[in-house]
Amino acid sequence: MKKIVLIILFAGIVTTVSAQQLQTSSFYDMQGIIHNPSMAGSNGSMVGATYRSQWSGISGSPKTATVFGSFDLPNQNIGIGGYLFNDKTGPTSRTGVQVSFAKHIPTANGGRFSLGIEAKGMQYALDRVKLSQTLGSDPALGTADNKFKFDAGFGISYTGKKLQLGVSVAQLVQSKLDFYTGNLNTGEEARLYRHYYAHGSYKWQADDKTTITPNFLAIYLPNAPLEFQGGVKVEHNEIFWWGVAYRAHQSFILSAGVNPSKKFTIGYSFDIYNTPISVFDAGSNAHEILLRYNIFK
Repeated sequence: MKKIVLIILFAGIVTTVSAQQLQTSSFYDMQGIIHNPSMAGSNGSMVGATYRSQWSGISGSPKTATVFGSFDLPNQNIGIGGYLFNDKTGPTSRTGVQVSFAKHIPTANGGRFSLGIEAKGMQYALDRVKLSQTLGSDPALGTADNKFKFDAGFGISYTGKKLQLGVSVAQLVQSKLDFYTGNLNTGEEARLYRHYYAHGSYKWQADDKTTITPNFLAIYLPNAPLEFQGGVKVEHNEIFWWGVAYRAHQSFILSAGVNPSKKFTIGYSFDIYNTPISVFDAGSNAHEILLRYNIFK
């Protein structure tokens, strides 16, 4: 039983209800590069931060803090970006940095086709005191408390005046995690698995003051169910916006925000889980805060 628990922890899948190893966000569409490096600079230049707390009311629940930046260099038709993140769940944590580079190719209709690559370094840390309180002493845990891993990703996207589409793959290297020093079969080895993403949105001008933007995000991991999130965002007078979304087999998402100025955005989202985890605590939902500053807008 100990070995099974350790494999789950080291694989990193405890960071969400589903089988994802990488952090996600209810505001993924407002950060751009979090899932696709080709989006660097696609929506102009911006910096921002998010804080996400999942399964509120449950001890050791996942908490993720992210600081991000995305910059457009139109004269060179390139974009650069990156983010810093810290992700904690129980006795495990991940701290890392990602950098993105994108080449933008202008199209005849005023849009841009983009190719992007990313490099990512992550430090996995294990709190052995917390783990031993749950599992007891186990020499198979090994001696190292921290492991540094490198990985990479690739993406392509199209950004037009109204339409945006993209696909990407993360964790191409599939680095092996080796905290556990016991004997493991090949299928039991914990490693970073490839994540495949597809995303899109369409901005519709309903009237002079209102825009409606349907959006979607699909995530695929081999040997795991396809994850899909779909929603809509409504913005009024470029000042106030709200949105609703559904993350399949996981949660309903309500979000809202304001733009105090043309450059500054504040957002809040509330995820209402409809998964089995909800039976443990009536307050096991997720909260996320977004702060974003648009440069040169």
